[in-house]
Amino acid sequence: MKRTLFTALLAAGLLSMGACKQDNKTEVGEAGMNQAATQAADAANPAVDNPNVTGETAAPNPNAPVMTFAESEYNFGDIKQGEVVKHTFEFTNTGKTPLLIDNAQASCGCTVPQWPKDPVAPGAKGTIAVEFNSTGKVGVQNKTITITANTQPNTTNIAIKGNVLDMANGPVRQ
Repeated sequence: MKRTLFTALLAAGLLSMGACKQDNKTEVGEAGMNQAATQAADAANPAVDNPNVTGETAAPNPNAPVMTFAESEYNFGDIKQGEVVKHTFEFTNTGKTPLLIDNAQASCGCTVPQWPKDPVAPGAKGTIAVEFNSTGKVGVQNKTITITANTQPNTTNIAIKGNVLDMANGPVRQ
């Protein structure tokens, strides 16, 4: 965006400097100057054919991998503050091509996901282990793990939740 604006301003400046002490607005007109600046900016910054950026909808790939979870949310229930709890989410690649997980990121630093780094073949199962550290947390906790993979769409969400008990002040319910 900044590059486009800079290029447009540069092109407009060059156009205005082209005539010695003459008002370009009278020769070219303001619309002509704007059109020239737009053309210069478009030439310097060609459009990228990326449906994720332009808002176009890509045709679904019938052979794309599909990540199908046995459960997409897990509730730890009540846990004591400071406790570290773990849960493993199991999934199956129900697509026709190998599933490649690029990343799994939690909505909070207190939650750490671990995912398979190797491709998951069609029909094969995989797991994503999630560890939640309740230190410094009190009350109901909802954490989302966003998985980025070669699926369509390319992100899938799973979630954990639980109620962290404040043992110093008694149970907290929200």
